[in-house]
Amino acid sequence: MQYRYAPAFGFQRQLIAARESPSAADELPSELSGRALCGETLALVMAGGRGKRIEQLAARRAKPAVPFGGKFRIIDFTLSNCVNSGIRKVGVLMQYEGHSLIRHLQLGWNFCHTQFGEFVAMLPAEQREGAPDWYVGTADAVYQNLDFIRQQRPRHVLILAGDHVYKMDYGAMIAHHVRSGAQLTVGCVEVPREEGRHFGVMQIDERGRVREFREKPEQPLGLPGRPQTALASMGIYVFDTEFLLRLLRHDAADPHSSHDFGHDVLPAAIAKARVYAHALRDLHDPQRPGYWRDVGHVDAYWKANIELTDVQPQFNLYDESWPVWTHQAQVPPAKFVFDSDGLRGMAVDSLISGGCIISGASVRRSLLFVGAVVENASRIEASLLLPGARVGRHCRIRRAIIDEGAVIADGTVIGEDLERDRRQYHVTENGIVLVAPER
Repeated sequence: MQYRYAPAFGFQRQLIAARESPSAADELPSELSGRALCGETLALVMAGGRGKRIEQLAARRAKPAVPFGGKFRIIDFTLSNCVNSGIRKVGVLMQYEGHSLIRHLQLGWNFCHTQFGEFVAMLPAEQREGAPDWYVGTADAVYQNLDFIRQQRPRHVLILAGDHVYKMDYGAMIAHHVRSGAQLTVGCVEVPREEGRHFGVMQIDERGRVREFREKPEQPLGLPGRPQTALASMGIYVFDTEFLLRLLRHDAADPHSSHDFGHDVLPAAIAKARVYAHALRDLHDPQRPGYWRDVGHVDAYWKANIELTDVQPQFNLYDESWPVWTHQAQVPPAKFVFDSDGLRGMAVDSLISGGCIISGASVRRSLLFVGAVVENASRIEASLLLPGARVGRHCRIRRAIIDEGAVIADGTVIGEDLERDRRQYHVTENGIVLVAPER
């Protein structure tokens, strides 16, 4: 392993000692601190998936551009992690319904200083010489951007998903990658074993080296001594750059590969290289696991949003030490109108965004996104009203998602009779009603 900061042999001895002794890891040179390593890292955000599991929410927008948390877009959490970690070179690989995502990135993520080599670059799929297809898999998407990677000359490449909600100091993961002597490090979280079938599941040895990986197995393997817990991949990978390039070239030449990181590249790397796992930890209490949610299907999306209304939510949007950045819409403050019995504009245990108007209506344990309107005598409970949604008078809406721009007619009842709702709307297994605007 070669490092430009010092003779390789001295560094190798320290890295070996660090793997054997936690105290030795604390004595590594400051050049190997997470912040310093992030300055030499290129992040690539995978933002091109079709998002079929999230139904109509991704019918007119890329999944990473779906609104979340009242005023944000899902991709804002990954990009904020990059900026807060000190990674200022980011490429966003996009393909499906890219317009909404491109517009959001142009408006909300144009503050990087290009004169200092900082950027959030949009990398849409293109038909290229020698690669006539669009992105056909996550690994292929990165492979088609090898020239872009080479231009940046990064020491490490960080592969990220653009459709998860979490906070993570990528510097800690990259430092762990270097200190362990890994060629590839996989970010992971612990999940109940029965939920492991939705993720890639890993088996590791006592030193954290990945020995086996199965993508979305029907029967996930539990951890040694903890059979009801599985170790799931977050879809986050740190690669030594040259190692990544070799893997991608080999994968691209394989006619039997699906050109996907989880299905193809990761299992191949485990078989012949040093692959380690890095567990997500809480930013403020490393003894606790970190918060991470895959919001790729409707039930998970609804739940992750509603959890924000808890008195002390697991995911704290008000943490000033780790802000979530986004495009700030120029809208007036939220407004609550009328104060008489039966006609009182009020919201309890809810997040109400700018530009919202609650006119003589009650809102409980819900999120109203930017510019949502609720008219007189309506009741909203445990629901999400996405940007610009309008609810008429005398409506009752419970456990529902009203998509951006949808208009609910006066007197409409949603969420009380699911059989009736199924005839008109999409209703999930857990009884969440998704109302999309007419196209």
